[in-house]
Formats: sequence, structure tokens, C-alpha cells
Amino acid sequence: MNRCDSELIRTLLSGDRMQWTSSPENADVILINTCCVRQHAEERALGRISQLASIKRYRPWIKLGVLGCMAQKRGENLFDELPDLDWVIGPDEYRKLPELIGGQLQPDNNLSFLRKQESSLNSKKIFLNAEIQETYYDIIPTSIKGPTAFVSVMRGCDNYCSYCIVPYVRGRERSRPLSSIVTEVTVLLSQGVKEVTLLGQNVNSYRDNSYDFTDLLHAVSQVSGLQRFKFVTSHPKDLSERLVQAMVEIPQVCPLLHLPVQSGSDKILSRMNRKYTREQYLQKVDLVRKNIPEIALTTDILVGFPGETEEDFQDTIDLLNEVRFQGAFSFRYSVREGTAAASLPDDVPESVKIQRLEKVIQLQRDLSRTWYESRIGKTVDVLVEGTAKKSKGFLMGRSPQDEVVIFNGNGTNIGEFRSVKVSEVRGFTLVGELV
Repeated sequence: MNRCDSELIRTLLSGDRMQWTSSPENADVILINTCCVRQHAEERALGRISQLASIKRYRPWIKLGVLGCMAQKRGENLFDELPDLDWVIGPDEYRKLPELIGGQLQPDNNLSFLRKQESSLNSKKIFLNAEIQETYYDIIPTSIKGPTAFVSVMRGCDNYCSYCIVPYVRGRERSRPLSSIVTEVTVLLSQGVKEVTLLGQNVNSYRDNSYDFTDLLHAVSQVSGLQRFKFVTSHPKDLSERLVQAMVEIPQVCPLLHLPVQSGSDKILSRMNRKYTREQYLQKVDLVRKNIPEIALTTDILVGFPGETEEDFQDTIDLLNEVRFQGAFSFRYSVREGTAAASLPDDVPESVKIQRLEKVIQLQRDLSRTWYESRIGKTVDVLVEGTAKKSKGFLMGRSPQDEVVIFNGNGTNIGEFRSVKVSEVRGFTLVGELV
């Protein structure tokens, strides 16, 4: 989501009066797009902002802005925490960025003018927090580099899981018009993109009047030249037989599904307000695997939620062993102020949270290794994304199941689809040869 928003911001600011620089030390305006879904994400963002603020010591005219979810969550309090900060801008106010920055430029289109107004420019702190929630449906990124791109189909969330800050910082659920999504995909393909990923906090609750997410999948699949597309994230409670059938019927949809379970304990799932039981989740898994045997299932796991006992945690371990996911994003619970769970006693000791998280990570590593080793000898279709970073002379791409694949591909161009026969596994990377 943040990568997608960053491309949106880049597009909004790509005018003839501004020029991007690869080094913050050379910038007159520095913007940091942030996340606050976990405490660790906020801590990293705060550290990075403080680091960038040090540039003001020898370039005091620069403007420093914090954007995104942490800006929305902390608001004007960020000015007290970070005195060198100039702007705090929530995720529904990005349209004002060109005016905000451009209003401080002279007609000579030269950002260096800021240096001449050092005293006046640094005197005002600006906090922008919109009442109207955006979808940015009419802004199509123009700076995509490479054969893949993200397309946001909706913003916000209505699920209100008790641990989650997203509805409070990104707003209620709102979907883009289906036609605008199809237009964006069409434009991206004309720019050389070969694969898109449809993004939403809960894509399978997408709704544009009478159109639902299944209708959107069919519409996107009709875009001429689109060979492959993916989507994230799906909420288990909204995964329908109709959607699974669409995945079967539409050849461009990748056999890949991210289906966050969070916990294997019914008690904890209820306290999390996840709106499904362990049994119902397993029924969804069974539905998907019966219809799409080659599906790669991934998930999210959250350990140490308030009230989680050893028995509850063991339920999660048992579920991981039963489902055998291709991969999992695993986290330990941290209190998010403003959420329903913030009122619950954070009664699982930090040391226990860490131990449980380590157990989940180690188990999932073993399960993932089994998955990857099962791929040896198979031929996979790979979209070439670039050169392999750690293997000289090799190219890197991804399979429809989102596996990283490297291969010796002399004469192969980035953006091409190639068939690769897997011969070995290195870590969690498939290695193969062109067929």
C-alpha cells in the first residue's frame, strides 16, 4: 500500500517545476511516507525522520514533511516530537502537495529560491488532515519502472479488527469506479507493464454499485495485452465460492492467495473481531485447494494478543501444521492506541511474545522449505524483472505463485515471460534453466 501511495505522490509531484533527486542531501524538499500498523514501523519511521532532519543543520532552508498513516495517527503532536518537522500530511491530502510546495517557488522554476527565504519558510508548521476521504481514482502513476505495478482498487477498511489501526488512519472502506481501474491497467500496459497487482485492505469486499470484486476480475482480464495479474489482501469471511470460481475461469489470475488467519484459536479470533472461526477458515482453505490444486497460500500470524494462553498459541501452531502455507508474515502484538484491543490488558509478557514469534517463524521456515523443495523438477512461467543481485550472470523473475526464480538467461530481456525448469533451491529462491 505504501509503495503504491509513494508512486501516487511521485506522479502528483512530477511537474516541470520540480526535479527528483536520488540523494536526500541534495533535496530542497524531503517527504517521508509512513506506516503505523505496528509499533516497530513507527519506531523505524521516527528514527529515519530524525536522521533526515540532521540535514537541516547545514541546509536549513529545506522542508521536511511526514506523510501517510503515522502522520494521520499522531497529527500535530509530531511537531512536538520532531521540532525540525515542517509538514504533517494525512493520506487523504496528497492532492495539496503540488500547491503546498509550488506556492513557495518563484516563476523561474528553481527550488533553490527556497534558500533565499530561509527565515520565512521555516516559520510555519503545516498540518493537513482531510475530512473528505480520497480514492485518487483519476491519478494514474506515470513513473513506473519495470514490468510490474500496483493498482489500488479501494482504500480504507470497515472490518475493525480489534488490534488494527487501519480504519482509524486510512478511513472507512471506499471503492474506486470499476471503469477507472480498467483505464489505469490499460495505461500501465501501454507504458510497458506486464503484470499488475490489485490492492485493497480487503479486496473481496470491493463494490462499485452493482459490480463486486469478481466482476472486477473479469473486467481486468479483458484488458488487451494483460498476461498476468494478482490481488491482495483477502479477508477470509468474504472469500466466496463465486470468487474462487472466477480464479479458476480467468487464466490471467495467478494461483496465489494471501488469506490472513492471525490465530488458530477460536477464543482469540473472537477477541480479535475476525468474524470467522477456525473451522470456517479451514473450510475456505479446503474450497480453494479443491478448485485450484496448484494454489500458493500465504497468511499473517499475530502472536501474543491479550489473553493468549499456551493452549491458544498451540492452536495456532497446529493450524500452521495442518494448512502448510507457502509463506507467512508473522508479528508479535503491540498496542495501537485508539483500537478496541488497547483497552484490554496487554498481559502476555514481551519475552513470551518473542519466544512464540520465534517458534512460528522457525516452523514456517520448515514448511516453506518443504514447499520450495517440492518445486524441483517443475517448469514455471517466469516474468523477468531484472538481474539477480547475488548471482552474477543470472536474471531474476517471479513465478505465478510469486516465487523468486533465478536463471542463466543470456539474451533474455526484462519484461519477457520465460519458461524455466527448476533444478535446485537456494534458501527460498528457485534456481533453474531456460526451457
